[in-house]
Amino acid sequence: MYGDDATVRKILTESGDTWAVVGLSSNRQRAAYGVAQVLQRYGKRVVPVHPKAETVHGEQGYASLADIPFDVDVVDVFVNSDLAGAVADEAVAKGARAVWFQLGVVDEDAYARTRAAGVDMVMDRCPAIEIPRLT
Repeated sequence: MYGDDATVRKILTESGDTWAVVGLSSNRQRAAYGVAQVLQRYGKRVVPVHPKAETVHGEQGYASLADIPFDVDVVDVFVNSDLAGAVADEAVAKGARAVWFQLGVVDEDAYARTRAAGVDMVMDRCPAIEIPRLT
């Protein structure tokens, strides 16, 4: 795991409430769908980011982070590890305060780049598991 409990708690409680969820679609079978519901239950605004730009959980979707016309605080990444680094770079460019790679999503180089840019980051953890545990 990358990101200790203190970093996880900081992201969940201090980094802001607008979470762009990359990989979130209307497919109820995907983990992103359920995790986004949990985030909403804990007061987070969830912004779907998916090539289909679908509305999910009542929130307008966007095809990319760059297409979102407002600031996002945290970028939660549900894509394969080989694609995740580029998403982390986009999150830094977008001005996100934190990046969260989901369970099984690991890119050590992206972690190092993101942290070097001064952005908090967690990898290989799930906010739906951590938020009830640490807040």
